[in-house]
Amino acid sequence: MKRLKKAGVILLAFLMLFSMAGCNKKAEEREKPEKPAKTGDKKPAKEEPAEQVPANQNLLTGLGDLSEGAIGKRPVAVMVNNVQDALPQYGVAKADIIYEVPVEGDVTRLMAIYGDYTAMPQVCAVRSCRYYFPAFSQGYDAFYVNWGIDDSISDYLEALNLDQYDGMNNAGGLFGRDQDRINAGYSLEHTGYFDGPKFSAVVQSEGRRTDLAENKKDTAFKFNGLKEQLKPEGADCNTVNINFGAATATLTYDPETKTYLKQINGTPQMDSRSNTQLEFTNIFVLETEISVRDDIGHKNVDWDGSDTSVGYYVSNGGVQKIYWNKDSNDETSYLRFYDQESKGEIKVNRGKSYIAVNYPGQSAFK
Repeated sequence: MKRLKKAGVILLAFLMLFSMAGCNKKAEEREKPEKPAKTGDKKPAKEEPAEQVPANQNLLTGLGDLSEGAIGKRPVAVMVNNVQDALPQYGVAKADIIYEVPVEGDVTRLMAIYGDYTAMPQVCAVRSCRYYFPAFSQGYDAFYVNWGIDDSISDYLEALNLDQYDGMNNAGGLFGRDQDRINAGYSLEHTGYFDGPKFSAVVQSEGRRTDLAENKKDTAFKFNGLKEQLKPEGADCNTVNINFGAATATLTYDPETKTYLKQINGTPQMDSRSNTQLEFTNIFVLETEISVRDDIGHKNVDWDGSDTSVGYYVSNGGVQKIYWNKDSNDETSYLRFYDQESKGEIKVNRGKSYIAVNYPGQSAFK
């Protein structure tokens, strides 16, 4: 009997302990925070992946069109005759950037710059150097190609330490006279050509530096995105007319290709080898001080601009008034373009560019 009583007491104690444990568990469950209510089946927005710039990006155009051997390598700047009697030129349609600037008599000369030194075309008619052209080409760390110089600037060119190839001494065996042009009646000074396809082999055999300088591995311009083709902030612009004095340039917008087609003195400017008209995604018209400096008519050109130097950026059917400059007295600096209101550096569309450096107030945008 005593054993039964004792067993009953023990059983009762176990039941009380079990009951207390269950109460404690329920209390803990009540104290747990409730799960947040569902707000629907929306998934969090995914972040856009960073734009992948192609490894073979051409620093002059922003396009992925360099051959493998040209990645990280220096471009080539070639002086090209642009007087009426030298037309049409050839090899110029393949240039990535073309400068046009007045020379003596207010005719113009071109400097054609190519981003891929391993894929150079033959270029004709090659012409002589004027000091303000290498002042621009040095900003791209470019090889410089010409046929003759203004003798009064030889000390200046030496100080620039140009990697120069001059047709006057047939440097590298890269120059010749186009016999077909001679037969066609061109004057001798309009027949000189640069044998571009041989250039990379000559440069390498001579042991010249082909790698870009460390501070020149950025793009020539600040570019918009790979898939962006934006209109500059400003007025519509389908035609650009530039009066250099004794020569004119007209660039007309083609909305299908989103490029501007170039005319010279009212006639389409053609490349006779490719049979194509020169065309550009971007146009820059840079106004600056230009004056005559000697009896021959050689020019002084303010090539570095300033914080208040006026220019115009044209692309995709629009025109924007800008400021432009290079670092004062530093030929190796980049050419930069700035919004007149924010003073911030503008972005431009990817593609070929035409840069006119001209007298103030002699250009019209319609």
